[in-house]
Amino acid sequence: MENSEAIRTVRVVRKFSSEPVPDEAVRTVINAARRAGSSKNLQRWAFIVVRDRGTLERLSKVGAYAGHLAGANVAIATLVPRSDGGTWAPAESVMWDLGRAAQNMVLAAWDLGIGTAPATVYDEPLCRSILEYPEDQYCGYVWSLGYPADPADLTRPPKAGGRVELDGLIHQERW
Repeated sequence: MENSEAIRTVRVVRKFSSEPVPDEAVRTVINAARRAGSSKNLQRWAFIVVRDRGTLERLSKVGAYAGHLAGANVAIATLVPRSDGGTWAPAESVMWDLGRAAQNMVLAAWDLGIGTAPATVYDEPLCRSILEYPEDQYCGYVWSLGYPADPADLTRPPKAGGRVELDGLIHQERW
């Protein structure tokens, strides 16, 4: 799939079939994330792959909109270091890097016919207790992955009015 086609057609998928996602596909998706550029090439990210049904169920409670994790075939938690090594949130640059890595994951998955959806972690202590990552790491997002329950999701057209018109966003030289 061409990059521009993937960007144009990618859709969020929250309902998944029971077809397992092969290990090689998960490695391809994480490798795409790893290939993202990062500030000073520090590559300050880590990934936890979750397949256990019970763990996916528990992770579905980490946020108000995380329920789709319970039906995922696999989840990938994205972690970055805390800026002070302890309780503070990560530096903005590392979150920018993680966003780039996440978009690479989404597009690589889409190219394989795999849908994704992000779950924002609102209860990070719960997430840490489930995934047992160190205190100096921060997990703000867990991604559900799977083949769509409805294969039509792979070709679903964009919603009418779903994006702001391009000319409404562009300013030349000044606002």
